[in-house]
Amino acid sequence: MDIRAIAMGLAFALMWSSAFATARIIVADAPPLLSLALRFGLTGLVAITAARLMGQDWRLPGGLGGPQARAVLVFGLCQNALYLGLNFIAMQWIEASLAAIIASSMPLIVAGLGWAFRGERTSARGLAGLAAGMAGVVLIMGSRVQGGADTLGIALCILGALALAVATLTVRGASGTGNLLMVVGLQMLVGCGALALASGLTEVPQIALSMRWLAAFLYQCFVPGLAATLLWFGLVRRIGAVRAATFHFLNPAFGVAIAAALLGEHVTRTDLIGVAIAMVGILIVQMERGRA
Repeated sequence: MDIRAIAMGLAFALMWSSAFATARIIVADAPPLLSLALRFGLTGLVAITAARLMGQDWRLPGGLGGPQARAVLVFGLCQNALYLGLNFIAMQWIEASLAAIIASSMPLIVAGLGWAFRGERTSARGLAGLAAGMAGVVLIMGSRVQGGADTLGIALCILGALALAVATLTVRGASGTGNLLMVVGLQMLVGCGALALASGLTEVPQIALSMRWLAAFLYQCFVPGLAATLLWFGLVRRIGAVRAATFHFLNPAFGVAIAAALLGEHVTRTDLIGVAIAMVGILIVQMERGRA
């Protein structure tokens, strides 16, 4: 792994982790699904316009029924609509740091599903890392529940992490050609359409506009929304999906630190212990998958 890949991975982890604190700001003054629909509508159009100016074709290989189109559809629905939609709803009731920690368990879920249902070989060290990582996440969730954290919000975050795991398994199919920016824009518009429909059926379209809300919204659009997505696909192409996912081990620490700094969320000793255990578990799992 070269220096550029390391820099890309660190930048991605920082951007990805910062999304939770800014999302908490957004959902305090606007409906969560409407906010996400607006975000993906804006960033999707920007990405597609930029892609067309770069000469990229919106027509995917194999047409609408081809494997890449299906992968873009699944990725747009699982990551953008389900994972982020469920997390935005949950963050009306739970803290951003807790949502970030649960979402960070995605590599563990991917490894566990692969071992349990797809027959993927996992070493004893990998299983130990999987158990340790999950133990760290459960430790934090249990401590937060005892402190009064909303159980429905936690459940929604867990479902979102499952959806993100499915999206991760399709990432190679969604980025398999040279029209990366176009693919990113299309999967954002898929998410926008699904979220707009859900918002229209369940939410009142009312936003309490302020400079703080607008800054958080624009940051969401263009940093974790567009820049981090492009960085992730670029990193996967550079070093592969398994090695790229190793950087997820930084997300629990980054997520907790950013939420504490930006929102003033309280961090307990149990949180720090759980974060450390989860980080070690995620790192072990990803390193073992890299050797497989």
